[in-house]
Amino acid sequence: MLDKSFSPGETETSLYALWEGCGAFAADPDSPHRPYTIMIPPPNVTGTLHVGHALTMTLQDTLIRWRRMQGRDVLWQPGTDHAGIATQLVVERMLQKEGTSRQELGREAFEKRVWDWKAQSGGGITTQLRRLGSSLDWPRERFTMDEGLSKAVREVFVTLYREGLIYRDRRLVNWDPAFRSAISDLEVDNKEMRGSLWYIRYPVEGQPGRTITVATTRPETMLGDMAVAVHPDDARYADLVGQSVILPLTGRRIRIVADEHSDPEKGSGAVKITPAHDFNDFEVGRRHNLDMPSVLDADARITLEEISDELRAEAGIADPAFVRTLQGMPRDEARKTIVAELERLEWLEKIEPHTNQVPHAERSGAVVEPRLTTQWYCDAATLAAPAIEAVETGRVEFVPRQWENTFFAWMRDIQPWCISRQLWWGHRIPAWYGPDGHVFVAHDEADATTQARAHYGRDEVLTRDDDVLDTWFSSALWPFSTLGWPDQTPELARYYPTDVLVTGFDIIFFWVARMMMMGLHFMKDVPFRKVFIHGLVRDERGQKMSKSKGNGIDPLEMIDTYGADAMRFTICALTGLGRDVKLGRKKVEEYRSFTTKLWNAARFCEMNRVAPVAGFDPATVTSPLGRWLLAEAGRAITDATAALESFRFDEYAGVCYRFVWNCFCDWFLEFAKPVFNTEGDTAEATETRAVTAHVLGLILRLLQPVMPFITDELWHRFGYGAQGSLMQAAWPKPDTVTDAAQAGAEMEWLVRFITEIRTVRAEMNVPPSRLAPVLLRDASAQTVARAEKWSEAIGRMARVSEVLPLEGDMPQGAAQLVVDEATLILPLAGIIDLSQERQRLEKECGKVDGEITKVERKLGNADFVARAKPEVVEENRERLAAFRAERVRLDAALARIS
Repeated sequence: MLDKSFSPGETETSLYALWEGCGAFAADPDSPHRPYTIMIPPPNVTGTLHVGHALTMTLQDTLIRWRRMQGRDVLWQPGTDHAGIATQLVVERMLQKEGTSRQELGREAFEKRVWDWKAQSGGGITTQLRRLGSSLDWPRERFTMDEGLSKAVREVFVTLYREGLIYRDRRLVNWDPAFRSAISDLEVDNKEMRGSLWYIRYPVEGQPGRTITVATTRPETMLGDMAVAVHPDDARYADLVGQSVILPLTGRRIRIVADEHSDPEKGSGAVKITPAHDFNDFEVGRRHNLDMPSVLDADARITLEEISDELRAEAGIADPAFVRTLQGMPRDEARKTIVAELERLEWLEKIEPHTNQVPHAERSGAVVEPRLTTQWYCDAATLAAPAIEAVETGRVEFVPRQWENTFFAWMRDIQPWCISRQLWWGHRIPAWYGPDGHVFVAHDEADATTQARAHYGRDEVLTRDDDVLDTWFSSALWPFSTLGWPDQTPELARYYPTDVLVTGFDIIFFWVARMMMMGLHFMKDVPFRKVFIHGLVRDERGQKMSKSKGNGIDPLEMIDTYGADAMRFTICALTGLGRDVKLGRKKVEEYRSFTTKLWNAARFCEMNRVAPVAGFDPATVTSPLGRWLLAEAGRAITDATAALESFRFDEYAGVCYRFVWNCFCDWFLEFAKPVFNTEGDTAEATETRAVTAHVLGLILRLLQPVMPFITDELWHRFGYGAQGSLMQAAWPKPDTVTDAAQAGAEMEWLVRFITEIRTVRAEMNVPPSRLAPVLLRDASAQTVARAEKWSEAIGRMARVSEVLPLEGDMPQGAAQLVVDEATLILPLAGIIDLSQERQRLEKECGKVDGEITKVERKLGNADFVARAKPEVVEENRERLAAFRAERVRLDAALARIS
């Protein structure tokens, strides 16, 4: 006998262990069935399950379980990413607590400590993915630093280098002064900060008393200014283009150049150009062939090394002694010192408050510095061309399609990809340097030594490059490196290309595009056929989740409280195409009631002796009730399948929810109660129990992809199959139903009949204990016959004392409603005070009208719409729609008693 309630905690752990232990998640390269492959976006080995993971993994697992039930040979490839900066940070903090550092340990000892940490504590997220129910093929788990994947990384690097697609260059990068490393754009958080805009006068050379004013947020970099730029069409400065100004503090001459980078509408219309410390300035510097001296070092301290020869007194304004005092000064301190000196020398015109976006390193929290360094680069533009063509020709399809535009915008304007990082944890760049700096790129040191001997004609001492590769470099190879490439394995031949990639839009460029580049270049085929892009997880009001706001939710805590099935179903129910997921504790709690409903319905069936019937044939069912349920089940299966085919997870969940809660529980089981209660095993009761068992089995199969735990438990307990076997059961197909249309028409009439009466009773505040008759006017013989046939159900479910044809005049104090051709009349005089109810409804109309007016006025205010957050505007639009719908309902209620 089923327990009174479902206990997820007691079921989930043991059931998952059973699944994993019996190899239920395993792919089979020798299978005759068609393969279906999804690659997990490898989470950081340092990570813990957050709500974004829960979203992505739930959607992937839903697809995987569904395709597995369809008979596909499913591979859901698991693995984790070594996460260079994140992992190095974890271990460095451990060392700091021990009173030591990686520098003191040395590189080899430090790397060993990281591997030790990974073996003992890393990968906890894989345990947490199991808590979510993720049916990954765990024996195939890979790690981006394992030997097989490292071999692939070396092969790709060497090949691309020899093809001229990897090279060294001196360019600007995002520099984290805390880690002293280049970082990717994805590792940069732009934070809005209040600061200042300093207006500084630069004297024009040869024109005493004339100055040009530049506005800057970064006076500390002015020592590296190489030009002042003005817009070519700015008449104020037309006569100065080509002339020079004197850089205050240093006395250095710098040119005035005409460049469209300067915006005449901002500041003074003139901007200082510091090519080594600003990405836009770097491009201006390249266009005008400017020198690019760095004035901030790896620690973001002032360095004079590259401008020392420029320190000379000129025009009586330079003070070399002052400039030298800046050497080694942190940038923030240097800013204050330089501003104070400019003010003393009267070169500072004014200071204005200014708010701008300041880049911060995601991991260290340090302000990111654009820094000119020599790094390794990949020719992304060349690799991007085939990827662009693959999307243009439909070989890769984005869902929703709109994300193709984002993909094209990024890829058609792609810049060289900086692939080197100044870290110790990661794939070390396979490059060695000779005594003269000549570089030898090789698979290993022996290969490099052979190259050097051939180059120099003798053996020379080689020094290995200290840098490691960007984490995204190894991630870009994930779809084929995990399958054994560069070796030609059976898995590689069978499971590449994969079927679909499920991920967020924020890494379309960083991961999706780069996998396409590498896959097309090395495998000569796309890595996946479809890319499903889901939105961000936000709170219930549509706001971005953050620790500072305290509006985030912990998926593990949700699983502990409500169960994995409730968490998974909530995610599916809220994931629509092209929109963010508004998720909160309340939503999970609401959908937990769905698992409770399913359990209670199954328990009711069990108490009424419902059990699977061997050899049951749905085509033999004779009762309209049974045929209607089978037809509705078939419709639900068709709609659910179509929804999953088109990645409409919300529609899939909605179809399941409506069929189970409304059709099966609220209507069918209620209609079946008198049959179940019939004494003896009548033919009708036997058939109804068989139909119920059959459809309950369909429901469990239909829900298994999204709610694997409770469905598997019920599947086993009802005797449909062995424990743990549901995921290997066949995906349901619609049954052939005799005279389905006729049965559907009768039952749908009954549902409408009862629903309309319930609606009127609710609108009129009729107490459940007060039964009322229903009189039929203009009813056909068929309607009268149906009402008589289903009188017991109508009386019990609609709180009706009797259903009779109207004879004589319309009774006073009655409510009216129409079902098909018949008018239903509910005499309510003596049951409720209709006059009082009319007044109540009119009063509610007035309140709703007031709310509609207030919201319409707010949304009609252009200033409010422009200034309010998008989620606030959307919330008001939703409120307006709800109020208008309520007004329609109230009007209908008033009309019934007019």
